[in-house]
Amino acid sequence: MKYKTLILEKREHERLKRIMAMGHYLNDKTYRASISKLHEELEHAKVVKGDKMPDDVIRFDSMVTIETPFGPAKTYQLVTPEKSDIKQNKISILAPMGSALIGYAKGDEVDWHFPSGPNVIKIVDVVQPKKELSDER
Repeated sequence: MKYKTLILEKREHERLKRIMAMGHYLNDKTYRASISKLHEELEHAKVVKGDKMPDDVIRFDSMVTIETPFGPAKTYQLVTPEKSDIKQNKISILAPMGSALIGYAKGDEVDWHFPSGPNVIKIVDVVQPKKELSDER
């Protein structure tokens, strides 16, 4: 792990905790397990101000290129649950893959339990969206 711990931007950390608290996701066994593991990881995460957030760390709206044992490298955008659309390669922060990636950095390898069993995800690249002038992340 490049930074030895998950890194989250302060406002996004609070936003993620609110999203995780939404009870209707807890009906799905897979989501429940991923959210539980993410909750444990967040207890040890480093929370930083926006200007201290490294550009190579996965956060909300990041474009992430990963390699898995399932096939060739793929690029996804990590989004809030209501914006999730797998056909557009937008995965929810609460989906098993999204929960596995948040807070990790380019070059990290993540061990995570998916519905198909435990697997390793290699983070090949992380690209942040262009910020609007009014964006105060």
